[in-house]
Amino acid sequence: MLIVPEREIGDLMTRQAAFDAVEKVFAAMAAGDAYNFPVVREAIGHEDALYGFKGGFDRAGLTLGLKAGGYWPNNLEKRGLINHQSTVFLFDPDTGKPSAMVGGNLLTALRTAAASSVSIKHLARADAKVIGMIGAGHQAAFQLRAALEQRAFEKVIGWNYHPEMLPNIEKVANESGVPFEAVELDGMTEADVIISITSAFSPSLMANHVSPGTHVACMGTDTKGKQEVEAALLAKASVFTDEVAQSITIGEAQHAVAEGLIKESDVAQLGAVINGTNSGRISDDQITLFDGTGVGLQDLAVAASVVELAVEKGIATDVDF
Repeated sequence: MLIVPEREIGDLMTRQAAFDAVEKVFAAMAAGDAYNFPVVREAIGHEDALYGFKGGFDRAGLTLGLKAGGYWPNNLEKRGLINHQSTVFLFDPDTGKPSAMVGGNLLTALRTAAASSVSIKHLARADAKVIGMIGAGHQAAFQLRAALEQRAFEKVIGWNYHPEMLPNIEKVANESGVPFEAVELDGMTEADVIISITSAFSPSLMANHVSPGTHVACMGTDTKGKQEVEAALLAKASVFTDEVAQSITIGEAQHAVAEGLIKESDVAQLGAVINGTNSGRISDDQITLFDGTGVGLQDLAVAASVVELAVEKGIATDVDF
């Protein structure tokens, strides 16, 4: 079994490699060549932590495995560790034997950012100039770096419940040579693309905060009860997702479906747009929304990619298991 520890991931995995892996697996999912297993996610009754498993099998890429991990909200304050902790395990689909164990913390951040970036590539208007950020935590910086590579953005605007955290994304904008402006939520009407990346259980972004033609990527809702945007926004938008079953149960669409504003059949797979079986954006005034729930296949795809790179560079440790 090969081991690629967390400390090695930063020197191995690039944003482009993560983007390519996620785009490819989304396409495989829509083609029926890859599928996710049901998600297990539980409050463990200790340290206020949420812990769970996401897994799946990609027949096209012959990738089988799972990611184990979750959210420990006290990590940063108590231990100086990031709150999201995870490890990816890969198995040989021919024999069932474990083939790799890979540090999943940075990979999770990269694959989540890659997912919204893929949605921007395939759904945002080509002339998008202003990108808005809802949220300014650890993941927001990854999101913004990846998104800025997809369009010739000329301005970044941002809002966060705790405004003192906005320098996290202002720094990324400045590093990319793009001006940054802090705004109130109603200022998001200026944005052509909006990424929401929070852990909220009540909506911040309302339907009237979004202008016609905007692409919205909702990247924080991955648990029953979480909600980042008003359900009415999904009723106004063409809704796309990574996995429809997750979108309507633990993703942003859960609320719009529960309120009867949209149906399961109104939610399309982003992979179908990638494959060309769904037209995606069909007009410049259409609002498109990507409900990024985070699927196990994303984790497996980037983990398999990083294992290949680690083997090429002689960094992977081979242990008899």
